[in-house]
Amino acid sequence: MFEGLTGRLGDILDRLKRRGALNEGDVTAALRDVRIALLEADVALPVVKTFIAAVKERAIGHEVLRSVTPGQQVIKIVHDQLVEMLGPESSPLELGAVPPVPILMVGLQGSGKTTTTAKIALQLKTRERKKVLVASLDTRRPAAQEQLRVLAEQVGVASLPIVLGEEPVQITRRALETGRLEGFDVVVLDTAGRLAIDEALMAEVAAVRTVAKPAETLLVVDAMTGQDAVTVATQFEAKVGLTGIVLTRVDGDSRGGAALSMRQITGKPIKLIGVGEKVEALEPFHPDRIAGRILGMGDVVSLVERAAESIERDEAEKLAAKLEQGAFDLDDFLGQLRQIRKLGGVSGMLSMLPGVAKIKNQIKDANLDQTLIKRQEAIIQSMTRGERKDTRLLNASRRRRIANGSGTTIQDVNRLVKQFQEMQKMMRTIKKLGPKGIARTGLSALMPRGRGR
Repeated sequence: MFEGLTGRLGDILDRLKRRGALNEGDVTAALRDVRIALLEADVALPVVKTFIAAVKERAIGHEVLRSVTPGQQVIKIVHDQLVEMLGPESSPLELGAVPPVPILMVGLQGSGKTTTTAKIALQLKTRERKKVLVASLDTRRPAAQEQLRVLAEQVGVASLPIVLGEEPVQITRRALETGRLEGFDVVVLDTAGRLAIDEALMAEVAAVRTVAKPAETLLVVDAMTGQDAVTVATQFEAKVGLTGIVLTRVDGDSRGGAALSMRQITGKPIKLIGVGEKVEALEPFHPDRIAGRILGMGDVVSLVERAAESIERDEAEKLAAKLEQGAFDLDDFLGQLRQIRKLGGVSGMLSMLPGVAKIKNQIKDANLDQTLIKRQEAIIQSMTRGERKDTRLLNASRRRRIANGSGTTIQDVNRLVKQFQEMQKMMRTIKKLGPKGIARTGLSALMPRGRGR
């Protein structure tokens, strides 16, 4: 997300930082380039005009131009204005109503609405500890109701039983009644979509909304459609009324124009963003963190939160015990590789660290996830259980078999085994020295012989 804009803004603002002292002409020239970068990122023209005017008004003040680090001051102003553009603060889902709390999902066909319904249900279940019921009101698209039933089963939440021939308003009433009788905290209603906005669609959504009286009416829009997404949001807000927006396919949107325009144009907050196809790939929208990502400052807080959710506590404790005993084997190593993939892979993790935006293209070209994680997983999975427990069994013929079975080379197998054995050796050293020994001898004790000096 925002790769192109991040690169352009990074270059422009780096030039400002390198100049030292700044004058009004320097700031004006830089903001001209920022304007072009935003327009190329498909940000709506009125939003760009407002943004540039606000930044310029603050950036040409005496307190900035006469400061010790004027370039840094301008970057802070740009950051603060991006946050203002995206929404001054995050806007969580409103769940304070009397249960069951109705959430109405609306949007065009193909925006990812049904998948997003399942993702939200999963989040409410795992993060908020809510008992969730999902119901499909889409009686037009073939197998739409079955699709939501399957997704609900996948994420472990209840779905309203399908009754053929029912109309959306009838399904809504039955879903809310089931929610009340069976003690559900939240009922998520997935409405039908169309390829384009029409009167029939709006009439149906309005009728459902009147019956449901939802605490949240969430518009699901595809970020990759750019300004079309903003237009759709404006029309839904005018005809139905919205409380928030969910942007899907944000991970595939390198420009980011929809995200940057949405709040200013519609006046409605972006509440959630879809960052992948997996059911877990849904994040709260934090304007300050997104602004940091755009300016290449990273988003370490989100990375830590993602890690806390992805890493199983029991598994982590088992691994810690094994490390303490020096009993770490290739099965444990495989588990760690899979945890990295859950966190979005090597490149996904790196992209959330400060300063990495400048080498993003090199990371992408290196294709770290493919060349490292997937290859190493394939190699380990091609080993027998005994070989994973004890790499000393891996003679030349076994290594040849593993290379053939994993679609890699003997050199790849050798490299993995050597890397793992060095890791094992270091862990044995840590166990032998203990905390006091490491404190006394320093890190040189952990270095392979000949490298510590």
